[in-house]
Amino acid sequence: MNRLCRVVAPLLFLSLAGFAPPTVSRLGIARLQYDGGGDWYANPSSLGNLLKAINERTTLRVEPTEGRVTLTDERLYDYAFLHVTGHGEVRFTDTEVSHLREWVLRGGFLHVDDNYGLDESFRREIARVFPERPLVDVPLSHPIYHVVYEFPRGVPKIHEHDGKPARGYGIFVGDRLAVYYTSESDLGNGWEDLGTYNDPPEMHEAALRMGVNLFVYAVTSRPVS
Repeated sequence: MNRLCRVVAPLLFLSLAGFAPPTVSRLGIARLQYDGGGDWYANPSSLGNLLKAINERTTLRVEPTEGRVTLTDERLYDYAFLHVTGHGEVRFTDTEVSHLREWVLRGGFLHVDDNYGLDESFRREIARVFPERPLVDVPLSHPIYHVVYEFPRGVPKIHEHDGKPARGYGIFVGDRLAVYYTSESDLGNGWEDLGTYNDPPEMHEAALRMGVNLFVYAVTSRPVS
């Protein structure tokens, strides 16, 4: 991550002098609208709050509102970061599987956040997208846990469901973490407006910090086209 010049404490403004933004027309985050019955629209205030944090805490100037795309939408390639969440079923058509695979291989970063109930169907569908690349535990030494904020124990557990530990899984394309799946963490709940849930404010802050790490890693690891 030598393109990151320095992190300025305590505000942790990210200096990206000399860093060329990815060759996409929108520097922002798109939410995936998918079929299958899951509530892709869950956590409505989450991405707006995360984008605000990125603008306030780094020198990246990102769009303040989320995009919304499908996998067959030509606007998909406008974005380098695609977010997926929900509680229920996600299902891709064969065409969508092909489009998602191509988008990721061309430099896209896919973040999937299980809002509790997405796990089984997501694992099934991502295995169709990358049958040759299994989901693996992302090692705690990976830059995604250190690029701006330090998370020596990995992805934080934000919202309790059944008491299982939070896990961060990934799919790698070469050395690049291209798909990042947060399980039993519920970052999206933590990104929502304070007071939406009974989680304490420090969990909201931890979630935002992890989200900043995700976005900074996504755009600075993107291959130069």
